[in-house]
Amino acid sequence: MVTTDPAYTQFVQDRQGRLRRAAYLMCGDPDQAEDLLQEALIALAEKWEKVEHPDAFVRKVIYRQRISWWRKTRHETMVETMPDAGVGDGAEGRARDAEVHDVLRTLPPRQRAALVLRYFEDLTEAQAAEVMGIAVGTVKSLSHQAITRMREQLAARGTAEQQWEGQR
Repeated sequence: MVTTDPAYTQFVQDRQGRLRRAAYLMCGDPDQAEDLLQEALIALAEKWEKVEHPDAFVRKVIYRQRISWWRKTRHETMVETMPDAGVGDGAEGRARDAEVHDVLRTLPPRQRAALVLRYFEDLTEAQAAEVMGIAVGTVKSLSHQAITRMREQLAARGTAEQQWEGQR
C-alpha cells in the first residue's frame, strides 16, 4: 500500500532536488535520472512505515536500479570521448564542470556510483558501502580507480586537469 503520510510528502519536497542530482550524476541523463528517482520514491512510499533511514533507502534503490538498467543495456557502444555538451555562458568554471561531468559519464557504473556517493553526496566510506552493498575497502578501491581514470582522461584532454587540480 502506498502511504498518504504527510511526513512522506514533506520528505519528498525537502530532498527531491538533491536526490535528482545524485541520480543524474549516476547515469548522466536527465530523463533517466528522473525515472530512477520516481521509481525510488515509489518504492519508498510502499515501505514508508518500515524504513528507518529514507535518504539511504532512496539512494540504494537509485544505485541498484541504475546498475540493473546498465546490465540490460551494456551492449551499447562506449565512445572514447563524449560529444561537446556546450557551455551556456562560457565561464571557465562551467566549462571545467562540464568537462569533469563528461569524464564522469565515461566511468563504469560502480566507479561512478562510488564517486557520486562519496564526493557529491558527501557520504562516508561506510555509508557508501552500505548503499552499494559492498565492503568499505571496495568503495576505497573503486574511488581510487575512478579518480585515477578521471585524472588520466582529463590530462589527455589538455589543461583541464590543471584547472581542476587548482580548484581543489
